[in-house]
Amino acid sequence: MVSIDSVTVHFGAFELLNDISFQITKQDRIGLVGKNGAGKSTLLKLIVGELSPTKGQIAKPTDLTIGYLPQHLPYDDTTSVLEETLRAFDSIKQLQNELDRISEEVAERDDYETEAYGKLLSRLTDLTEQLAFLQTSNPQGEAEKLLKGLGFLPDDFSKPTAQLSGGWRMRIELAKILLQRPQLLLLDEPTNHLDIEAIMWFESFLENYYGTVVLISHDKRFLDAVTKRTIEISLGKIYDYKANYSHYLELRKERRQQLLNAYKNQQKKIEKTEEFIERFRYKATKAVQVQSKIKQLDKMERIEIDPEDKASIHLKFPPSPRAGSVIVEMQDLTKKYGDKLVLDRIDLVIERNERIAFVGKNGEGKSTLVKILMEETSYDGFLKKGHNLQIGYFAQNQAMTLDDELTVFQTLDNEAQGEIRKEVRNILGAFLFGGDDVDKKVKVLSGGERTRLALSLLLLKNYNVLILDEPTNHLDIPSKEVLKQALRDYDGTLIVVSHDRDFLEGLVDKVYEFKNHKVKQHIGGIDEFLRKKAIDHPDLLGYRKKEKSLQPKEKQISGNKQNYEQRKQQQRELRNLENKIKRIQEAIKDVEDRQMKANEKLQENLSSEEYEPVFKEISELTKKYDQLFAEWETLETTLETLKEEKN
Repeated sequence: MVSIDSVTVHFGAFELLNDISFQITKQDRIGLVGKNGAGKSTLLKLIVGELSPTKGQIAKPTDLTIGYLPQHLPYDDTTSVLEETLRAFDSIKQLQNELDRISEEVAERDDYETEAYGKLLSRLTDLTEQLAFLQTSNPQGEAEKLLKGLGFLPDDFSKPTAQLSGGWRMRIELAKILLQRPQLLLLDEPTNHLDIEAIMWFESFLENYYGTVVLISHDKRFLDAVTKRTIEISLGKIYDYKANYSHYLELRKERRQQLLNAYKNQQKKIEKTEEFIERFRYKATKAVQVQSKIKQLDKMERIEIDPEDKASIHLKFPPSPRAGSVIVEMQDLTKKYGDKLVLDRIDLVIERNERIAFVGKNGEGKSTLVKILMEETSYDGFLKKGHNLQIGYFAQNQAMTLDDELTVFQTLDNEAQGEIRKEVRNILGAFLFGGDDVDKKVKVLSGGERTRLALSLLLLKNYNVLILDEPTNHLDIPSKEVLKQALRDYDGTLIVVSHDRDFLEGLVDKVYEFKNHKVKQHIGGIDEFLRKKAIDHPDLLGYRKKEKSLQPKEKQISGNKQNYEQRKQQQRELRNLENKIKRIQEAIKDVEDRQMKANEKLQENLSSEEYEPVFKEISELTKKYDQLFAEWETLETTLETLKEEKN
């Protein structure tokens, strides 16, 4: 479908991508991963044709249809929600016009044997097939169905798009792309502006989508649900794994260990070679050997290790002062913006040390209630806060409110008081702002860096309540996991607004669902809440899992001999695969043991003559290890597929 061949991308003197090659095939489900700035979004722009590579080429069929959703889009605010969505069908009208034109031309011509006539017939056939696939008898019905799946209500369809936030307008663009049914979907952070229900619906849609999907996302569960292949971009290179994100992490850890071992071996070889050159540089009898060694070093392809692979936020919130047993109490709390009702007679009590998630569709009042708690907006009804509350607050737009003209260091130093000022540099270091980074102005920071800086302000004081409104926006997956662990260790009351299921699971023990101007309390974690919601609302696509029958297997297969034989065959194949995998794992362990012994031998003070055979042995063992590992990876993938079919 798409071939990326020896592609290199330079921005000035900086090399972003270096000689990368891979194929995108039909019905691929690919997740692009890598640290911010690695080149993921650039790669999508190269595929869609918005950018051209410095070297290499990208080949794709001329008739390939591509749907591309970038992170930021210009919007047309002159129509309503439904009218804008129906513009997706304009391309069908264009195809129909071309088909009509070619049909007339074919009817008028009589040069049946010419190449030009043959091309016209071929184009006519292609257009007929495309229109047969794309045309629908009810375009408005399809548009409304997609809009509902993405979170719009019927009352929203007639709203002017000018009244919508950027996030809702992005949903309209996504709906338009999906209605066009492109053969290749390129999605850059598509879940950024979706709530949990919309994400789950979108997962289900993509699982059943006929075409190819390539996406960038920091939502671990979304990646696991949708993708079956992961391409990592690191230091300008790509690493291709036939696995979803979670499995990729395991394989990547093993690959990195191999890379570290190879790097250490190479460094030892370089050191030995340089010692030889230095020792015999001025001896005429060794001149030829010295020159040979110098050429070896020059030709050697140096192994690189990403220095930031080990970097992560090391975060610990200060101990929280003791608060009263009740944090906040509300009765008949109501909030309107003009005539628009947002919250209607809310009754709830939040107690000390509770860990609560606010969830629900965008616009249902989650952030509004947070603003009420922070006394940033008015309300009707009763609200009482508890004794000795020290509230730390991270607003949804907190990162954007930072002073652009201050440096990273000044941002914290200006807020720090007392003894904590001595810890400003340590706190910034914990958030990956080290060395010269602390002198950068806020205006040059990326979205992720701004978010980390805004979160670092919460470490300047001892808070007993943390209220976080979408704290993970713009954070990559490793940063989110470290933040999550720090919040799990936090000993105060936590209220967090988030649509990230993986972030919330294991972090909260109570869920407040915002829906129809009300707030409903659910005891338990986010997964328990979603399971119950799927039972109560079976039409909630993308989450309900297949229930395993509680009947004995014999009863399940009685009366269906063919199914029984198939199951037996599957079990035999599974056993054979598991035995093969076990044998390969034993062989891998044997190779690893031999590698370890050879590496230990390298630590000894060997002469150059003694060194060569040891290094040769290590090189052979490394090749053997790579072969075994590749075979193991293939068998593991096959085993996983068989298990899925069995279930």
